[in-house]
Amino acid sequence: MEKLDFLDYFQELEDPRIDRNKLYALEEILLLTLCGVICGCEGWEDIEDFGESKLLFLRNYLPYKCGIPSDDTLRRFFRAIDPEAFQKCFSKWVASLNIPMENSLIAIDGKTSRRSFDTDKNPLHMVSAFAAEARIVLGQEKVDEKSNEITAIPKLLDLLDIKGATVSIDAMGTQKKIAEKIKDKQGEYLLALKGNQSNLHNDIKLFFDDKELTSQLDACEKTDGGHGRIEVRRCTVTDKIEWLNNRHDWCALKSIVKIESIVESKGKKTEETRYYITSLAAEAEKILDSVRNHWAIENSLHWVLDVSFNDDQSRIRKGNAPQNIAIIRHLSLNMLRSVKRKRQSIKGLRKKAGWDNDVLKEILALKFI
Repeated sequence: MEKLDFLDYFQELEDPRIDRNKLYALEEILLLTLCGVICGCEGWEDIEDFGESKLLFLRNYLPYKCGIPSDDTLRRFFRAIDPEAFQKCFSKWVASLNIPMENSLIAIDGKTSRRSFDTDKNPLHMVSAFAAEARIVLGQEKVDEKSNEITAIPKLLDLLDIKGATVSIDAMGTQKKIAEKIKDKQGEYLLALKGNQSNLHNDIKLFFDDKELTSQLDACEKTDGGHGRIEVRRCTVTDKIEWLNNRHDWCALKSIVKIESIVESKGKKTEETRYYITSLAAEAEKILDSVRNHWAIENSLHWVLDVSFNDDQSRIRKGNAPQNIAIIRHLSLNMLRSVKRKRQSIKGLRKKAGWDNDVLKEILALKFI
């Protein structure tokens, strides 16, 4: 049998089953589920059917002496697995990929799996960390039902090595303690401003509205186009903020940022202005690129999960299963990206992996970056 190195990082995961019920090894259930999700399975019945059709392939890696576990076995197993321990295993595996974090952007944002609600439980809402340049999920943290992203983000940061990286977060995460956490872990921050920091937001807006004050500031403008859409983005930035630091006590705050965007599409023009605070130096082009790269988490993670993995329609909802299957989807997406060719879609690659064992074998081999 061939060895799959990534399974080593999940050996520390505690098996919640009692010994007499362990007909299938933990590694066999994980590998079956991962391969099923990679190849397009959306529920436990799908995964069982997939396993029955791919049993000979799976036996290249693990014995499966008792055959393929039933959908009920899979359902019970993932409801019982400790998701926090599963996340830690996932994070150790990602760390083993040695993705360079120095001078990279890590975007943090939340997503709700809309149909994962149950009678007495809200839909699963996960905050994810995404390496924007590498297009890799670095980690995830569930938002507790009676809480919000503000409490989940610090827990997620604890799982990550962000030394030398810039962490970008939308306005929900613009909190002093989060900025301090990022700096304590030797990272830089780029935080959006909205009404939740109204005094800070208003002070920065008033500064940038003064044309005389801002006329000599570092600025950069870029234009993108395609599919009948043209977007012009302009970044203005300054580090002359002693006046602001005297009014607002933010850890290692170096620069304030104004981003103006104008989008023309189908004869319509929309304009938007956003403001940011950052521990980065006042370099307009670098900050403009970072702000744009932040949205990779929407386009290359959340959108892909919905369109290619049908995440919003998933009805896996009992116990710990929604959180655990979300981690499996992130694991699958990372592996798919390791072999994805230019102009090839994730959805198409999933189909190809289901049809062609050699493609699935290449994905599992994970020769990354």
